[in-house]
Amino acid sequence: MKTPGTLTVPGTLTVLGIETSCDETAAAIVTDKGEIRADLVLSQFEAHRPFGGVVPEIAARSHLDHLDRLIEEALATAGLDFADLDAIAATAGPGLIGGVFVGAMTGKAIALARDLPFLAVNHLEGHALSIRLCEAVAFPYLLLLVSGGHCQLLAVEGIGRYRRFGGTIDDAVGEAFDKTAKLLGLGYPGGPAVERAAADGDPGRFALPRPMLGRPQLDFSFSGLKTAVRHTVQKLETPLAPRTVADLAASFQAAVGDVLADRCRGALARFEEEFGKRGPLVVAGGVAANGYLRERLQATAGTAGCALLAPPPRLCTDNAAMIAWAGIERLRLGQADPLDFAPRPRWPLDQMPPPDAPAVPHEESSQP
Repeated sequence: MKTPGTLTVPGTLTVLGIETSCDETAAAIVTDKGEIRADLVLSQFEAHRPFGGVVPEIAARSHLDHLDRLIEEALATAGLDFADLDAIAATAGPGLIGGVFVGAMTGKAIALARDLPFLAVNHLEGHALSIRLCEAVAFPYLLLLVSGGHCQLLAVEGIGRYRRFGGTIDDAVGEAFDKTAKLLGLGYPGGPAVERAAADGDPGRFALPRPMLGRPQLDFSFSGLKTAVRHTVQKLETPLAPRTVADLAASFQAAVGDVLADRCRGALARFEEEFGKRGPLVVAGGVAANGYLRERLQATAGTAGCALLAPPPRLCTDNAAMIAWAGIERLRLGQADPLDFAPRPRWPLDQMPPPDAPAVPHEESSQP
């Protein structure tokens, strides 16, 4: 297939970002000065709410129905045309492969038609670098990446250079929030619903486990916590009283906060040993929008003598601005991807090639 165009436009870089990895269809236009000229996100909550979670086929069809319009609206919002763009960045994985295909193929088509560089962005790298869209954060930094599908601690040493300190051995923390919300009858999406319910609850009423707490390794486990919530609900009279729902939500959220704080304390100590400096600790991903968890991590970072940095909540959940920015970070290094880059449902950050490696097509995986 055709090799993407090369960047020849001087001055400010302007990049169109496309995000379709899950249930948000998003398009954004961002410059290398950190200016977000447009940032549109179409959520599919209503379409998936009856099922209590994301249905991949529904998500992919919705991306097909709305992405072209969102891109047009993003250009109009920014007051730009395709001719004003310097590159196209699209999520190429990981995620629900049907949705990933929609966004990646749309990005490739625009890049081909306009002879623009194409950036196949790792969705997780978008989260990992999103803080640099907001603040001048230097490498290295410690990253806690927490979302519906991911929970890991990484040393971010540079663009394309990520070293994992620990990750979940079973379920992601966002999944635990969604499952708890469903058990409590709070609906979908679960994370914000649990946080709202927990605000009026007593976190000490229910004794829930803190998996992996105090262990020397830096991994996470949330399967047992989910099971404990289910067993607790089964022992209670139904329907659950509003006070019981609030107390159980608060108890669950406190357990998650204890686990994240404990794991981050250990990771900060290891980070200081390896890099000779304290932090900063960066938290990103959809769960990073949770205000209670931010407060807990703020206290953890303060005790360790470092700063906690987090993007604004809008840039924590899935969005195309972070994808455009990750594309800009790579474009600055002279990197682009061939148009035969194959989208992938799995794409671990710590298995990405070094940034100076030649761009090569990636084999598509059939694994979920």
